[in-house]
Amino acid sequence: MHDDRKLVEDRLRRVLDERIRPAVYPESVPLEVAVWHAPGEPVPVEEGLAAEPEPIEVGSRWGAPWGTSWFRVTGTVPEAWAGRTVEALLDLGFDENMPGFQCEGLVYRPDGTPVKGLNPRNQWVRVGSPAEGGEEVRLHIEAASNPVVFGPRPFRPTPLGDKDTAGSEPQYTLTRMDLAVLDETVWHLVLDLEVLGELMAELPADSGRRHDILRAVARALDALDLQDVNGTAGPARAALADVLAAPAVASAHRISAVGHAHIDSAWLWPLRETVRKVARTTANMTALIEDEPEFVFAMSQAQQWAWVKEHRPEVWARVKKAVAEGRFVPAGGMWVESDTNMPGSEAMARQFVHGKRFFLDEFGIENEEAWLPDTFGFAAGLPQIIKAAGSKWLLTQKISWSQTNRFPHHTFRWEGIDGTRIFTHFPPADTYNCSMSGSELAHAARNFRDKGHARHSLAPTGWGDGGGGTTREMVARAARLRDLEGSPTVTWEAPRAFFTKAEAEYPEPPVWVGELYLELHRATLTSQAQTKQGNRRSEHLLREAELWAATAAVRTGFPYPHEELDRLWKTVLLHQFHDILPGSSIAWVHREARATYARVAAELTAIIEGAQRALAGEGTRPLVFNAAPHPRAGVPAGGAGTPVTEGRTTLVPRVDGGHVLDNGLLRVEIDARGLVVSAYDHAAGRETVAPGTAAGLLQLHPDLPNKWDAWDVDSFYRNTVTDLTGVDELSAGEDGVSVRIVRSFGDSRVTQVLSLPPGERGLVFDTEVDWHETEKFLKLAFPLDLHAERYASETQFGHAYRPTHTNTSWETAKFEACNHRFVHLEEPGWGVAVVNDSTYGHDVTRTVRDGGDGGDGGTTTTVRASLLRAPRFPDPETDQGVHRFRHALLPGARIPDAVREGWRINLPERHTTGAADEVAPLVTTDDEAVVVTAVKLADDGSGDVVVRFHEAHGGRTRATLTAGFPVRDLTVTDLLERPVDAGAEVRREGERITVSLRPFQLMTLRLRRA
Repeated sequence: MHDDRKLVEDRLRRVLDERIRPAVYPESVPLEVAVWHAPGEPVPVEEGLAAEPEPIEVGSRWGAPWGTSWFRVTGTVPEAWAGRTVEALLDLGFDENMPGFQCEGLVYRPDGTPVKGLNPRNQWVRVGSPAEGGEEVRLHIEAASNPVVFGPRPFRPTPLGDKDTAGSEPQYTLTRMDLAVLDETVWHLVLDLEVLGELMAELPADSGRRHDILRAVARALDALDLQDVNGTAGPARAALADVLAAPAVASAHRISAVGHAHIDSAWLWPLRETVRKVARTTANMTALIEDEPEFVFAMSQAQQWAWVKEHRPEVWARVKKAVAEGRFVPAGGMWVESDTNMPGSEAMARQFVHGKRFFLDEFGIENEEAWLPDTFGFAAGLPQIIKAAGSKWLLTQKISWSQTNRFPHHTFRWEGIDGTRIFTHFPPADTYNCSMSGSELAHAARNFRDKGHARHSLAPTGWGDGGGGTTREMVARAARLRDLEGSPTVTWEAPRAFFTKAEAEYPEPPVWVGELYLELHRATLTSQAQTKQGNRRSEHLLREAELWAATAAVRTGFPYPHEELDRLWKTVLLHQFHDILPGSSIAWVHREARATYARVAAELTAIIEGAQRALAGEGTRPLVFNAAPHPRAGVPAGGAGTPVTEGRTTLVPRVDGGHVLDNGLLRVEIDARGLVVSAYDHAAGRETVAPGTAAGLLQLHPDLPNKWDAWDVDSFYRNTVTDLTGVDELSAGEDGVSVRIVRSFGDSRVTQVLSLPPGERGLVFDTEVDWHETEKFLKLAFPLDLHAERYASETQFGHAYRPTHTNTSWETAKFEACNHRFVHLEEPGWGVAVVNDSTYGHDVTRTVRDGGDGGDGGTTTTVRASLLRAPRFPDPETDQGVHRFRHALLPGARIPDAVREGWRINLPERHTTGAADEVAPLVTTDDEAVVVTAVKLADDGSGDVVVRFHEAHGGRTRATLTAGFPVRDLTVTDLLERPVDAGAEVRREGERITVSLRPFQLMTLRLRRA
């Protein structure tokens, strides 16, 4: 036979585009349209419905950036359409290629009942099949004119990311407002041909199945009268029946389709717009559930469910009904789909506490999966947190975006720092917006890395970010693909059903140990420094507020602020969403975040001060409160007392210019450039700073990644560097025992104050940067005379190790990584830590010094903290302004020192006066390796004291915790404060509790007061 494949395929494309798709709606009449533009921010539904609109014509421009317009459409169904399916086609000016990134609408009936969302791929509203013509149609559309920030030429600076700079120019053209007849036979023919055409394109050219489909398509096109598509669509469909009925082979890949709409809780739109995006999507999905009996939709992020409940009660009622039917499924069990690299230990735990508790309280549903399709990499401490929350599975897709290395598995067990393993799946379709296209499904089957062991994967199906979720076309495709020869099989089911089947099918999958590092979006560890500082500060203020409020409640009867703390925790958790905390949202989002963090700080500070006043009593005796988990200067951890300071610091001129600081533990030389050229450890008799280098060096790099400006830093940024060694001012500080350095560079200015507190082994760097650069990257460097093949960086409930070398492509790709409060490097017997109060991004590199001409041939290992960037998209003013950072260099530090000083720099003591000379802690521990991360009252209002702690040094320990109050009963719990079996790990004798912990093990105790 002659090969006519291309001829038939080209014929199919043209006939579909020019004849069949236009025939889906063979008849239409225009609707009358009027519009009212809401002034300012969105108005309540009842106000929008009641407003008096003015006429507007199709073809008119509408919608200032971030505005809301209420359209009223009215019309009459023609008499001749009686008994036929009628829909309103409402095109606000959509670009079908940009679902979720432009204007959107929510359709209401006149009584305020929501109907469904309008989106680029979802422009229809079913009017019905009227028995008689003449039916009146009246609909209202709440239309959001969200501007296209991520346009055809992305990553260009734009003022559209903030309503204050976006202007008032109309953004959209009203395109179509019609009543139309839907020809369902033609609609189905379109789907038949699309599915078969896409499948055919994915099959081998010499496949018999491909040629069977080709011949069937040719017969169908022959059966179609192009002058009467609507009259001949039936025979055309009949010609395809046999090839659509051929069943899949027994070994076909199996796909669990999960209805899905990944909605970023903020990104290229503000939080208030996400509230409406969620309402539109949930209205759409509940409507689709009513129409499609097999369809199942899953939605994550308890915060988004809570928004629907609070702001759209009429949609919430429909959601609750669909949940009760098992068709609308809460997923993930987290408050938001957060970043997982930067949130601290307690914050990561509370994401699950608040998320799971919402779904339990509202629906009685226990989530067993963590659902994080779009998060930018996963910290090595996460598996233990997932398990401690009562969950056991994880889904993500984002690792497929890695630029350098291809991850070796799609289904595996992920092992965290403590040894906990979580069954994990990466959808091989490589998208969390699957549309059920033939290419996506074929890619999933070909791409699946675990063939021969498993053949089951998950496909999150639907348009996200306000694109409307799953469409009826996707459901129709899935119906054809349920059991179709040449294709993977497709079944709609909830995440729990998929994971149960996948785990049963693959009981011994491979294991991946350590962090799931995303080889992309590394700059999210640095962009928007004030957002990151707000998060870090809020996390520690929440710790203090819970600790001191609980202590005051037990000691004095202080009213514990359950509701306030619950609300404030949820606010902080929301801002850990994976486009807010990472700094990858528009200017509006970060402007609001800064204001929110300021309000959070004020409220938490008021709680802390109120509790401390209750504990201190009325008086004038000085008292210092220590919220850190380690004693300092004689003040116990979690208690208050009078500190004892030992030693003194001297400051003398340096012979060659500069200054020398010495406190008997460290001797620090600062040269005439204001750089640290020596940090000598007296006890070890050892120099810290590598020969010929300087610590505390600020380095400036050009920073224009190839794309994803706020997200990415590409490795070539390191090819060019400017050392900031010029000095405007070098002087002794006002206290006489510190050194102040002022430098200028570009349009910016930096002031550093270096201090060496008495009795402490840390050199403190207080850095203030008045930053006015663009597309630059600022680093703070510490070149160390130290040979180490790996280094430790703090993560949730412990620390993880990374290599300092680049032997493999996997190691090379980690040229920017995350730490929390410390980075630690060590040779046997001696180490160095760098601790910080608010930065996350860093890099560690090493070089070997020349051994000739007087060189010593030693190793220089350089730690650099990432301070500031200046990308111009999506916020063209990223990080402009004044920033303050604190770091400390700790020569001679062991891991315990790094842990302790990391906490100390983030939780400075609080000074007050009162009648008491001390406040006893609620709980103490006899082992510094056991770090208490939370002391609080139980969330259920019982008054029980909850204590969470972990082994922080990376070794086994047996420790005794002592309660500072009478204990009637003790329970080991999960993160949600529910009892779990602790086996022989815990023993109690009165107020003394002995625990056995493995390395990095997390434990929560609930103590009932006598």
